[in-house]
Amino acid sequence: MPAVAASKKGKKWREAAKHIDFDKFYGVEEAIKLAKQIHPAKFDETVEVHIKTGLDPRHAEQQIRGSTVLPHGLGKVMRVLVFTEGEPASIARAAGADFIGSDDLIKQVEGGWTDFDVAIATREMMGRVGRLGRILGPRGLMPNPRSGTVVAPEDIARAVNEAKQGRVEFRLDRLANIHVPVGKVSFDETQLKENFGAFFEAIAAAKPRESKGQYIRSVTLTTTMGPGIPLDLQQALAAKQVG
Repeated sequence: MPAVAASKKGKKWREAAKHIDFDKFYGVEEAIKLAKQIHPAKFDETVEVHIKTGLDPRHAEQQIRGSTVLPHGLGKVMRVLVFTEGEPASIARAAGADFIGSDDLIKQVEGGWTDFDVAIATREMMGRVGRLGRILGPRGLMPNPRSGTVVAPEDIARAVNEAKQGRVEFRLDRLANIHVPVGKVSFDETQLKENFGAFFEAIAAAKPRESKGQYIRSVTLTTTMGPGIPLDLQQALAAKQVG
């Protein structure tokens, strides 16, 4: 870690960073154990995975967007909104959705309300929901078929259940990176490892057929306020088979 970069961080971050050998690439289990030990904040920090890919975000065929259900969730109560009406609204309510509606909810969101974690829409609603793209898109909340949040009416219950359990969405950003939470530092090491494995299973499956060269270049594990721990790439890739 360059001295100049480290000097711009807070005292607790610098203290945590002293425990990391930045010239080493850590195994997944070792990195998880270390992250739990050194996280600097007093609150229950989120454990995050950051991936640098070899994809070119300028090409549509190399874009990645998907989702997966983490076996142990995210350690938070997910507030699920469903854009639908009629019988599917009753199904969504029975499945545990927190907010359900059609034009009324669309107007609420247009007014700036985004107090929810996941937005799901039935296919029939997307003609109306589409105009919310400028509000929900930048926040990563816009329903999208590729992330499993635009569904047929008969799939509403499954989509709501998965969102409640801890479905995470991932997408390639403009710098060819992917950032995803995989749990909390309060999770035990096995839970975090299995969540990590489920995420990497999805990342492996999402590799674009048109991509050339090295798909994943580097992987880092970190916590909300902590320093990044560089992972051994081969061990990270193998986690999808043993996680």
